[in-house]
Amino acid sequence: MQLQFFPSRTLTVYLAKTFILRIIAMLAVLVLVLMALDLLSTTGEILAAPGNGQAELLKYASLRIPQLIARFLPYSVLLATLITLVTLNQNSEVVAMKAAGLSAHQVLAPLLLTAAVVSVVSFAFNERIVTKSTATLKAWEGADYGPIPEESDIKSNVYLTDGANILTAETLTGEGENIQMSGVTWYLRDASGMLSEQVRAESASFANPGWELQNVQSFDVASADTSASETMIVGEGLTTAQIELDSVDPDAQDFFTLSRSIDAYEAVGRRSSELRAKWWHKLSGPLSAFLMPLLGSIAAFGLARSGQLFVRAVIGMALGFAYFVVDNAALAMGNFGGYPPFLAAWAPFLLFFMIGETVLVRTEE
Repeated sequence: MQLQFFPSRTLTVYLAKTFILRIIAMLAVLVLVLMALDLLSTTGEILAAPGNGQAELLKYASLRIPQLIARFLPYSVLLATLITLVTLNQNSEVVAMKAAGLSAHQVLAPLLLTAAVVSVVSFAFNERIVTKSTATLKAWEGADYGPIPEESDIKSNVYLTDGANILTAETLTGEGENIQMSGVTWYLRDASGMLSEQVRAESASFANPGWELQNVQSFDVASADTSASETMIVGEGLTTAQIELDSVDPDAQDFFTLSRSIDAYEAVGRRSSELRAKWWHKLSGPLSAFLMPLLGSIAAFGLARSGQLFVRAVIGMALGFAYFVVDNAALAMGNFGGYPPFLAAWAPFLLFFMIGETVLVRTEE
C-alpha cells in the first residue's frame, strides 16, 4: 500500500485538472440557465422604470451573476464530483488505482485538494465582489430599478423602530448627519399598540432631533382621512447611531466590516446572534465545496458492472443536497435564536463531514 497521501504527481495533476474543468463547466451551465430564468421573471420590472433599456438589463445581469456564482458553486462541485467519479469508475480507472495500492482517501486526495482551493477562491470572491454587488443590487431593487445615488454605502429595505413606532425606507445612503432616506413610511401606534396613523414620504433627512419627511401623505386610521403636507418631523428618538446599527445588512458587508458591526451591536447591549451566525457562515459556507468530494465519493467505488453505480451516484447526490437543506435550516434557526450562532453555522458541516467519512470508511477502507 502507498503510504504517501499524494503518491503520484502525475495522477494528482490528472485528477485535479479533470475535476476543475468539470467544476467550471457545471458552474457555467447552472449560471447560464438560472440567469436566463431570472431575466425572464424580472425583465418586465426593469424595463418598467422610465429610461431603462438593454444597458440596464446587462447591468442587472452583471450584479446578479456574482450572487449566482457564490450560491451555486458548491452545487457545481457536487455535480462535478459525481460526474468525475462515475466516469473514472466506468472506465475502470478507480480499479487500476486501487490495484496499485491506493486507498480510497488517496484516490480522493487530488479532488479534496482542488475543492480546498475552490473554497479559498470562493471566500475571496464573496468578500471582494459578491458583497458589493449585493449591496448595489438591493439598493437598485429598492428604487424599483430607477436611478440611485452613487454612494458605496447604499442600504435597502431598512426597518427601524422608535419605541412602538416603526420607520421603514426603501433605500438609505450616507453616514452620520448626512444620512438620506427615500421611499419612507412612518407607522404611528397608540398606547394599546394598534396602528393609529400611516405616513408616506418621498424622502427623509436628519433634523436633529428627529427626521424631516418631505412630500408627505398621511392616513388617519380612526377617521380614514387622508391629508398632505410638505414636511413633517417624526422619530425624535431615532439617532444617527441607531440608524446605522439597525441598517446593517450582513450579506452586503465583508467579513471584517461585519465583525466591527457586531462589536458595535454588543457594545450597546443589542442582540447580535443573527449577525454572528451570518459572520460564522461566511467561513463555513465556502468550505462546503471542500465537503462535496467526500459526500459524493460513494460513486467512485464498487464495480460498475454490478449495476449499482447509478444507485451510488443517486446516494451521493442525496447526501450533498441533504447537506444544503440542513445547512439552510440550521442558519434559519440561528437567525431566530434557536441555535447558538457557532452551532448554526458549523454543525451541518461537521455532521456531514463525519457522515461522509463514516460511509467512506465502512464501504471502502
